[in-house]
Amino acid sequence: MIVGPHLSIARGLHEAIRVAASIQADTFQFFTRNPRGGKARALDYEDIARGRTLMKQEGIGPLVAHAPYTLNLASDKAGVRDFARLMMMDDLFRLSQMPCGIYNIHPGSHVGAGVDEGIKRITGALNEILSGKEGIVILLETMAGQGTEIGGSFEEIQRIIEGVRHAHLLGVCLDTCHVFSAGYDLVGDLDGVIDTFDRVIGLDRLRVIHLNDSKMPFDSGRDRHEKIGKGTLGLEVFKKIVTHPKLKDLPFILETPNEVAGYGEEIQLIRSFAK
Repeated sequence: MIVGPHLSIARGLHEAIRVAASIQADTFQFFTRNPRGGKARALDYEDIARGRTLMKQEGIGPLVAHAPYTLNLASDKAGVRDFARLMMMDDLFRLSQMPCGIYNIHPGSHVGAGVDEGIKRITGALNEILSGKEGIVILLETMAGQGTEIGGSFEEIQRIIEGVRHAHLLGVCLDTCHVFSAGYDLVGDLDGVIDTFDRVIGLDRLRVIHLNDSKMPFDSGRDRHEKIGKGTLGLEVFKKIVTHPKLKDLPFILETPNEVAGYGEEIQLIRSFAK
């Protein structure tokens, strides 16, 4: 079982790996830059080298990078889309210098232009950004369908994949809170949701699971994460998810409202499900 939290690398990659190891995490996710802005920490190659060594010593990986929330390839404003393209290209370069080959993005919000136009903008941007030679897998995250965001259905994710020239570089991150809020009944029909994902997108594209409970009811269309077992999904479904034969070998990333100690407790809880 590969499980870990979302951690900050503001104090360096080596320090984040040390923290992950201290709570017995096998992996972790980090923001590539300020999640609410565009500023990125300068690459520290000495720190990266030390982090790479510690990763091997502690058996941690694969790591997952998360794009900032400000990255919106579907925006109705050309300036915002241009900024997102430049930011994503810079992130892909930065990740190529780090021991991290997975880059998770929110597909984007069409801001009133409609899903079709939003998907057109996203695929157009990805076709401009990707050369096909990148060593990074870009994950499209499943969304809750909140507001004008794209990715609230598996079909929308698949339409993006189909429109990208170098689709071999694309995968999917399934967020349990998001899909439950989007109307996929993980609690009542987990196998049915997995089968639907496989039919629409293909399980070979599923690379990471964001393991989050939800503060909101089923099919609410709202994105509000909760600690594992403390929300509307409940504890039982997480036992089924992390031990499911089609999911159990994937990296599970916790984005629950926790500090480091709380993440450590959740990691031990999740591991207990497999015993």
